[in-house]
Amino acid sequence: MRYLLFAIVIACAAVLPAQAQETVHVDARAKATPFPHFWERMFGSGHATLSLRASYRSDLRAVKRVADFQYVRFHGIFDDDVGVYNEDEHGRPIYNFTLVDQIYDGLLRNGVRPVVEIGFMPKRLAFNPDALHAFWYKPNVSPPKSYDRWDALVSAFAQHLVRRYGIDEVSKWYFEVWNEPNIDFWGGVPRQKSYFELFDHTARALKRVNPRLRVGGPATAAASWVGAFLEHAAKAHVPVDFVSTHSYADDTVENLFHNDKPVPEDDRVCRAVAKVRREIRGSTMPDLPLLWTEWNVIGRDGARDTTYVGPALANTVRECDGMVDMMSFWTFSDVFEENGPSRAPFTGQFGLRASGGINKPSYYDFGLLHALGHERLANHSTNTIVTRRKDGSLAIALWNLVDPGQHGTTRTMQLVVRGVQPDASVSIQRVDTEHGNVLPVYAKLGKPRYPTRAQVALMNAATKLPPPERGHLTSGVLTLTLESNALVLVTVASH
Repeated sequence: MRYLLFAIVIACAAVLPAQAQETVHVDARAKATPFPHFWERMFGSGHATLSLRASYRSDLRAVKRVADFQYVRFHGIFDDDVGVYNEDEHGRPIYNFTLVDQIYDGLLRNGVRPVVEIGFMPKRLAFNPDALHAFWYKPNVSPPKSYDRWDALVSAFAQHLVRRYGIDEVSKWYFEVWNEPNIDFWGGVPRQKSYFELFDHTARALKRVNPRLRVGGPATAAASWVGAFLEHAAKAHVPVDFVSTHSYADDTVENLFHNDKPVPEDDRVCRAVAKVRREIRGSTMPDLPLLWTEWNVIGRDGARDTTYVGPALANTVRECDGMVDMMSFWTFSDVFEENGPSRAPFTGQFGLRASGGINKPSYYDFGLLHALGHERLANHSTNTIVTRRKDGSLAIALWNLVDPGQHGTTRTMQLVVRGVQPDASVSIQRVDTEHGNVLPVYAKLGKPRYPTRAQVALMNAATKLPPPERGHLTSGVLTLTLESNALVLVTVASH
C-alpha cells in the first residue's frame, strides 16, 4: 500500500542495496521552446499487404488512440503480392491498382496517411528475377530491366493516386525511394551509383505527374550516404523534398560513425541524427526536413517486450529534440513477418502490441509521453523532460534507464518546482514492473503460445493503467523513487 504524506513514493517491490539520487529544479514560468511530438507522428509496419488484415487495422486503431500518429510506412507497395505490375503475352506492361486502393483506403479511413516507400521490384520488371531478399515474403531487390518501363510504372502509380485521392491529399504524403539501398535490399552494382540512378528516375517521374508530390531518400541503413546523396542531387539537378535514413540503438559504432570511438548504445540513434543534420546543413539544401523513417531501442534479451522501452524511448526523445522533423518507431505492431508468421506473443519483436493484440509496456509508454505538453522547459537532468501545456500546467516525464543485461538500482528523484503554488496539486502515472507490464500476467496464464481472445482481453484489462494518483507538492517539492526502467509522468497544476 502506498501513502501520500510529505512525498509521493513510487517504490520497487524489492529493496535494493544502493540508490541513485537526483534533484531536478523546475521553473514553471521559464521561457520555453516549441516541443512538437516528433516521435509519435509516424510509425513503421512491415510490408504492404499486412495492412489488409483485420489484426493490422485493429492494432493501428489501438495505437492511434494512445499516440495519435499521422503517418505509417511499410515496404513492398510494388511487391508481386500487391499485383501492381505484370506483362501480357507480348511483353506489354499491365498495371493493376486494386489492392493499392484497398491498402490506402484502409489507412485513410483510420486517420493516417502513407509514407509511400517506392519498392520493391516486380518480378516481371526485374533485371534479375531471382534477386530475392532473405525475408520470409521474398521481395525482389533487383534494379529494373528497363528504366523506361520503371518510369512509366512510377508515373502511372502516381497518376492513379492523384486521380483517386486528389492532389491536395496526395501532396501531404511522402514518397521515399526504396529501402536501405546501402545493404542487401538493393542489388544494383555499384550500390551507391546505381541507387542514385534509381532515385533520379523515380523523383523525376513523380514530379512530372505533379510538382507538389514530395520525394526523398536515400532511406539508408545506419545513417549512411546522406552527404553523398545531397551532393549528387545538387550536381544532377534532381528534386529532393526531404532526407530520410535509419538507425537503431544496437547498430555498431563502426557502421554509424565509421570509427571505433565508444558511444553508449542508448545515445547512438541521436548521435546519428545529429551527424545527418550536420550533413544537411552543410549541403546546398540546408533546410530540408529530416525524416528518421526507422529506429528502435536495444533489442537483445527480448528487451522490446519489457519496461526497458519506456525509459529508452524517453531518453531518445530528450536527446533528439530539435534535430529531426519526424521519427518512425519500427513498428507499431507485431503483425510483422520478416521471419515468417509469429511463433508466440513475446519473441522480442519490434511492435507496441504483441501478436493477438496484446498491449506491451511500450504501448503504455507512448501513451504517457503523448500527454507531454507542446512547450519544453530546459533542465539539466538526463533523466527528465519538463514540458508545459496550453493551460499552464506542467507535464514532466522522469525515468530510470537500465540497459538489458545490466543491474540497476532504484533512483530517488526530487522535483523542486517554482512558479506554482507550493502545495499545487499533482497527478502521477507510471509504467513499471507492476503497471502496464504484461509479462508477469502472461506468465501466470502459463505462457500460452496461442492465447485465446478471452486471455488477450484479460491481459489487456490487467495491464490497463489505473487513474492517476493524486497528491500535492510539499513546499514546492515532490520526491519520487523509481525502480529500474520505470517511466513516470507527473502533472503539476498551474493554480
